[in-house]
Amino acid sequence: MTVIKEEGGRYNTFAKEPKIEVLNTGSSISNGFRVIIVIGAALLVGLIAYTVKIS
Repeated sequence: MTVIKEEGGRYNTFAKEPKIEVLNTGSSISNGFRVIIVIGAALLVGLIAYTVKIS
C-alpha cells in the first residue's frame, strides 16, 4: 500500500492496483455465437419438420 501524508498531518493510504491486461476475445465470442446460431437454426428446422409431419 502507498501511504502519503496530507496537509494537517493526516495519512492517506492507497491500495496497490494490479497491472491491466488487455484480452483479445473477439474470435472466441464469435465462434460461440456461431455455434448457438447453428443449433438454434437446426432446432427451428426440426420443429417445422415435426409440425408438418403431424399435420
